[in-house]
Amino acid sequence: TGFPECLDGRVKTLHPRVHAGVLADRTNPQHVEELSELGVDPFELVVVNLYPFSETVSSGASVAECIEKIDIGGPTMVRAAAKNHGSLAVVVDPDEYGTVLEAVRAGGFTLTQRQRLATQAFRHTASYDVAVATWMGEQYDDDAHPAWRGATWRLGAGLRYGENPHQAAALYLDGTGGLAEAEQLGGKAMSYNNYQDTDAAIRAAHDFDRPAVAIIKHANPCGIAVGESVEEAHARAFACDPVSAFGGVIAANRPVTLAMAEQVKPVFTEVIAAPGYEPDALALLQGKKNLRILKVTPPAVGEAPGPVGTTGNRAAVEVRPVSGGLLVQEVDRIDAAGTREDGSRFGDARENWAHVAGPEADAATLDDLEFAWRAVRAVKSNAILLAKDGASVGVGMGQVNRLDSAKLAVERANTLGAAVTGSQDDVAGGAAGVDSGAVSEERARGAVAASDAFFPFADGLNILVNAGVKAVIAPGGSIRDHEVIAAADAAGVPLYFTGTRHFFH
Repeated sequence: TGFPECLDGRVKTLHPRVHAGVLADRTNPQHVEELSELGVDPFELVVVNLYPFSETVSSGASVAECIEKIDIGGPTMVRAAAKNHGSLAVVVDPDEYGTVLEAVRAGGFTLTQRQRLATQAFRHTASYDVAVATWMGEQYDDDAHPAWRGATWRLGAGLRYGENPHQAAALYLDGTGGLAEAEQLGGKAMSYNNYQDTDAAIRAAHDFDRPAVAIIKHANPCGIAVGESVEEAHARAFACDPVSAFGGVIAANRPVTLAMAEQVKPVFTEVIAAPGYEPDALALLQGKKNLRILKVTPPAVGEAPGPVGTTGNRAAVEVRPVSGGLLVQEVDRIDAAGTREDGSRFGDARENWAHVAGPEADAATLDDLEFAWRAVRAVKSNAILLAKDGASVGVGMGQVNRLDSAKLAVERANTLGAAVTGSQDDVAGGAAGVDSGAVSEERARGAVAASDAFFPFADGLNILVNAGVKAVIAPGGSIRDHEVIAAADAAGVPLYFTGTRHFFH
């Protein structure tokens, strides 16, 4: 251009000699004549790598350093070239370099190629601008509900179909890792429903610090348990409901051991997800050709950057589309807490619970209540979960009233269920089945119960007490709390209120 780079490199390509050559329509004689008069040559190819803004943000760089990585000249050239794709080609993705070289060797780009590259270019700059705008909002805007939200995703994979075979589906990535970018170490391609259930399983398993395993089917737990080892946790989670675990999804919050893999092998399982696998365990599981084996470590809630703002001054959020719009809420956290009118604390942590009825629970019972309270968060509302010794023993999920959820939890706890027979390969060949013999055991007796929301009446609590449940935990907050408290007192059952609700729809 004849004009020197200046301002520490902030101005390089922002010059008429550059942009005239990029924007000139070579099919327009007037443009061609003007270029000649200006002594400017038209470009045939523009290749730009934008400053790595998102990577700089992710590295933990300072605000000043991030601002310096906001590219100005690059996106301007890209947009100009993409607009003028009738006359030139623009490339923003290094993965396209091979295609570019082939086109050059062939004598130039076809219109179809230029159209595709231009579309890719505008998507690239749009994504870049959304990243910058989102980051700036997080730094400078304290509003929990900003006036604008943006998000971009890139295609990860086409899926065979959606929730049902007549629904087309695909997986898109937001760049934050997690399940969407899990490393698949074996098995068939993931399905839409596999992703749904695996996401729910990971959420459930990673709510615990101790080794934990969750087995999920249709987004609800067949069983959740903790243990001294991951294999113990798996065995205890499976024991909750062996029938439903058949064809389920397993998630562990620890690497899978050979002992756990040996337990998984005989049972038909759709997906297993964990942060890692012992070599022998992986080799054993890879022998099940249809088992999808995922290595995935989900990002910590509130720490990983997301498409709609999860860093800076705002909490992590999740979104759900509704007709004509989008619902946005903070991600539900198991460590939710607050302050009562009298100044006392309430919340999920044990030290914040209010003991409202019955005798004080002993330490072991409190441990089970804490486990149940964490586990019930993974159950679709209305939810009641019964637990004993760090493992679920009965789950009442998805009922439209809490009384039915309590009845279902007790019923499921008191029926061990039928034993699944047959290997995963047998299932593929149609040889597997379910033993029709069921063994009954009153597992509800001596268990504790957790309710994801308050008991609107005492009847739900009475169902649990009459089944032999020895302690109950719930949020409280009903206008009839006094009736529920009186029922627990009359039965001599410890009742604890957390003050926090964990609906899950």
